[in-house]
Amino acid sequence: MSYRFDKYVWAVRLSKTRSQASELISKGKIKLNDAQVKPSKEPKAGEIISISKNTAVFTYKIVQLLEKRVGPKLVEEYLIDITPDEEKEKYRLYNLSQAIYRENGTGKPTKKDRRDLSDFFEF
Repeated sequence: MSYRFDKYVWAVRLSKTRSQASELISKGKIKLNDAQVKPSKEPKAGEIISISKNTAVFTYKIVQLLEKRVGPKLVEEYLIDITPDEEKEKYRLYNLSQAIYRENGTGKPTKKDRRDLSDFFEF
C-alpha cells in the first residue's frame, strides 16, 4: 500500500485538513529530512518531519505508518516529538509577544490610541 506524505501529516494531526497539509508541503513549510518534497512523496519509518511555525522549527520522527487518521492520544505510537527545547521556547516567546502587542479582539486603534502613539513618538 502506498502512503502520501500529505495524508500522513494530516493523519497524525500536524494539520487540520489534508488540503492544508498539501499546501504547507508545497510552500516548503513542512519538509521531509530537511528537503522540500511533493505532497505525493511516500514517507518511510525513521524519516524526520520538520515544520516551520513563525520563528520556530518543530521536528518529529516517524515511528510507523498508518492507514487512517488517529485520535490525539494515539499519535505518540506513530510520531515522536524530537523538537529541541530552544525551538519550543522561541515559539512560546513569539506567541507571548504577539499577545502583548495587541489584546485579542480589540481591533484597530481608536482615535485616542492614535493620539497617544503620536505623542509618544514625538519625543
